[in-house]
Amino acid sequence: METPPSKDWISLDWEQVGDGLNLQTSRTSERLNQIDRVRANGVGDHVSLPQLVVCGDQSAGKSSVLEGISGIPFPRQDGLCTRFATEIILRHDPGDHHATAMIIPHMSRTADEKTRLSAFRQQIREFTELPSIIEAAAKLMGVRGHGTEPDAPAFSADVLRLELVSNTGLHLTIVDLPGLISVSEIEEDVQLVQDLVDSYLENSRTIILAVVPASSDVDTQGIIQRARRFDTGGHRTVGIITKPDLINVGTESRVARLANNLDSTRLNLGFFLVKNPSPAELEKGITLSQRRKAELEFFSTGAWKGQSIDPSRIGIDSLRVFLQDLLDSHIEHELPRVREDVRRLLNEVNNELVDLGMERSSPNQIRVYLTRISSNLHNLVKAGVEGAYAGHEAAFFHVNCDDISVRLRAAIHMKNEKFAAYMRQQSEKRQVVAEEDLETEEAEEGQLLITDEQMTSWVRKIYHETRGRELPGTHNYSMLTELFHTQSERWDGISHRHVDSVISLVSRFIDSALAFVVKDPKVRQSLTQGIKATLAINAQEAYGELDKLLQDEARHPITYNHYYTDNIQKARLDRSKQDLKVSMDGAIRDEWNGKFHVSNSQDEISRLLSSLQDRVIVDMTERACMDARTDLAAYYKVAMKSFVDNVCRQVIERHILAKLANVFEPVTVSNYTDDDLLRLAAESQQIRNCRAEALQLKDALEQSLRDLGV
Repeated sequence: METPPSKDWISLDWEQVGDGLNLQTSRTSERLNQIDRVRANGVGDHVSLPQLVVCGDQSAGKSSVLEGISGIPFPRQDGLCTRFATEIILRHDPGDHHATAMIIPHMSRTADEKTRLSAFRQQIREFTELPSIIEAAAKLMGVRGHGTEPDAPAFSADVLRLELVSNTGLHLTIVDLPGLISVSEIEEDVQLVQDLVDSYLENSRTIILAVVPASSDVDTQGIIQRARRFDTGGHRTVGIITKPDLINVGTESRVARLANNLDSTRLNLGFFLVKNPSPAELEKGITLSQRRKAELEFFSTGAWKGQSIDPSRIGIDSLRVFLQDLLDSHIEHELPRVREDVRRLLNEVNNELVDLGMERSSPNQIRVYLTRISSNLHNLVKAGVEGAYAGHEAAFFHVNCDDISVRLRAAIHMKNEKFAAYMRQQSEKRQVVAEEDLETEEAEEGQLLITDEQMTSWVRKIYHETRGRELPGTHNYSMLTELFHTQSERWDGISHRHVDSVISLVSRFIDSALAFVVKDPKVRQSLTQGIKATLAINAQEAYGELDKLLQDEARHPITYNHYYTDNIQKARLDRSKQDLKVSMDGAIRDEWNGKFHVSNSQDEISRLLSSLQDRVIVDMTERACMDARTDLAAYYKVAMKSFVDNVCRQVIERHILAKLANVFEPVTVSNYTDDDLLRLAAESQQIRNCRAEALQLKDALEQSLRDLGV
């Protein structure tokens, strides 16, 4: 880079900044004013706005081009303006004169680092202060070589912003980026610079001023290739050829072809050829007007005179005229998109404020806040319990994938139906299966798979163990009790598992409801603890009710359900029909030679009755056991249905669901002390900062929409 002059830097001369640059027409002026007002609102940090970016390889002459466009003399001392991006914001305001330097931290910085870097703000009184300001910024950013550790990064993704407000005649943002490097001892430095440059080039609202030195082969300049990658249409890349005075004699024609856009490397917007001030001219403190004159004389004489270069493509003034028209069309094209982005961001900020909720600094504010939460939670939970999914909070009840836990009543129905089906099909201690399935079927936990014959043997065993004073052919009343208690002993584990699953479902539902109603994680966590404690009490009462039901089933069987007697009568009738069929089949086979025909004569009817009577074998023990087994099946079915209904109604509905909507009532909030309120829901400093920033950004966005004519 050029060596700095020995004389003092130029004072902050507002006449020079932007003087005579003419980068606006009457049409462009209003658009630039609109963009400037949006940027002044602070929205430019959140929404991409039209800007010029000067970029190229190291020592390509970027700072000189930047100075020629903006009128601001930049330090050229090696290492000053090349270690991080420098944004130059020119704002036209005849009634205000100030220049400010500040640091915009990169998004990758921690919260503490952002606070520390954002605190950097210095007023610029004269341009001689720029080197020391840049040095201080580099040190604060932690750039290597500026009072930092030897292994510190050589470049920073943070941005130094120089904001100059005065009668500049310009409303413009220009960005000076670190020069691209292709070789470095530290590979991370190369990648960091590339990523930083790319982050600007990929912005569709950036006009890329790709600076390439005339002394180098343009094909070797990485900035041209990078610009083509991000600006595939070539609508926003302008090539700028610098340092034509440093090329070898006789190579002017090569540079002229490039300037005329006739070289193999071409740009849709073409190239401009400019001459940077020489070190001697910088030493003398060349002014902008002197620079123009020297540049004109250079291209009007010597070898350059006969190169037939398009005059509109030579000199910094021609570049400014071209940028005027390019900015005009560029801003006209981008302005509607800027408006849309501002609207979109405003919607996001409004949603963020909704999520943050109302301010909660004082106990009274917190009490109102928690009362509102309790009311919203009550309505939401009530809707879930009642199955009213299409109401005011329909968004909450939207089902994702196969998890319907947010639709509580539907999920409860599914669990209860699954519980009822399991009780009907798998709840018996001894499950009768076909003999051929005995080895292949898998028993449930605590269940025995037996054949019909084994079931009969077990009933016979209990019959003998429970005999009392009853007459032969009948069974003791205690036999049914013992059979039923044994067969139903799995009900305890099955019902407890069902209640466990319902309580887990309700817990997930409450978690989802709290997440929907309470956006502050800290408040949600605090409220969850109290609500879960209430749920635990409800669960304990539900388990107590279930234990009472199980104790009822552990007493002697009792029922007045007519289905019990109906089932017994039906079973005994079916058994009688089966016995009669067996007797008839035997009689026909043995006494009628397989062909049975009975006329309506008394003799044949008597013969049939005698034949059947001879085949009736009465085993009083077997008869008693068969009756006991029939009674067991009938009572088990009736008792099982009653138990299922009682679990669903008296345990789940009464103790879990009926109380659910009141787990966090407004009356609970009214009983909180001020200390309780502050402990539960006082917002953190971080939340207060987020709300303040969101409100500030909301105001800025709303003002920006007005500034943009929306």
